[in-house]
Amino acid sequence: MLRARNHYFYFCVIIFMKVSPEEFLRLSQTTPVVDVRSPEEFSRGNIPGSVNLPLFDNVERHEIGLLYKQKSKEDAVERGLEVVAPKLADFVRKAKSLSADKHILVYCWRGGMRSQSFAWLMNTAGLKPLVLEGGYKKFRNYVLNFFSTPFNLLRLGGETGSGKTALLRKLAEKGEQVLDLEKLANHKGSAFGSIHESPQLPQQQFEHLVFKKINTFNSSGVIWVEDEAMAIGWNKIPIQLWKQMKAAPLIKLNIPFERRVCRLVADYSTTDTALLRAPLIKIGKKLGGQNLKAALEYLEQGRLKEVAEIALTYYDEAYRHDIKKHETKNIVTLDCGELSEDNILTELIKKSQNQNV
Repeated sequence: MLRARNHYFYFCVIIFMKVSPEEFLRLSQTTPVVDVRSPEEFSRGNIPGSVNLPLFDNVERHEIGLLYKQKSKEDAVERGLEVVAPKLADFVRKAKSLSADKHILVYCWRGGMRSQSFAWLMNTAGLKPLVLEGGYKKFRNYVLNFFSTPFNLLRLGGETGSGKTALLRKLAEKGEQVLDLEKLANHKGSAFGSIHESPQLPQQQFEHLVFKKINTFNSSGVIWVEDEAMAIGWNKIPIQLWKQMKAAPLIKLNIPFERRVCRLVADYSTTDTALLRAPLIKIGKKLGGQNLKAALEYLEQGRLKEVAEIALTYYDEAYRHDIKKHETKNIVTLDCGELSEDNILTELIKKSQNQNV
């Protein structure tokens, strides 16, 4: 009886060892994070940097959930104990391997039975667990609300082939705060955007990476961001952030057409023509039948310059339409002409420091 009471006492103590999402994220910078949800839940979205040690696999979670709904909580708990019991020692070994100082952060869906039970086990095994209050659900709400925070955004725009992404990454190298959404989305934003990129992440995970990146910035400083459509491949920019982007000042690069063509040819010169064929067909209706036919013939002949020229006629028109649709009062045009990349960077930094931008 005394042993049972001691276990009950430990469990009660763990219940109150909860931290807010803000504190949880702060601690996660130096403390390992364990997600005890099922692999399926984890794959849809998780707190960046967390390790999945699921109490139940996907089939077990489904089974226990049905018992809870169709029979009773008691039946579900009893079955859960049967499933988890053989895994306890392995949970402890894995958790100890993650934490050198025995501190560990734990979360489940709502901060309820799964994370509390896991925390109780960790405490019993000599670790020092903290549980995320409200679980992953509360973290998600925290992230989505975060995007309503006013940010000091500055957009970099320009037609396709202007080298915006390369310039943003050079700005980051110079110490500027850059939110590279295309890098986080593993996509360049156009019909050709998946070429040479890793597979895209689930939407929730993309949002979490955006949140994590912005959280590293000085809130009073300028945050550079490319002038994007809301969708980057299948990932979508969080609506509250995207609204702020469209209202933010815009520096529009004016790069000569031929220079943009040369950049595209250089970017795709080593790409298998088969990878370029599908995106061309995808935008075929916009190009027009004759232009698509010509572009595909040029592609087969390896004449990428002509392919790029045809593609740019479509993308330039789409960009002009988007500028009109999301008219921004504060637009500054930077005529680049034959300016070198370094000179363009210098001009961009000067303009970002201008209080009127």
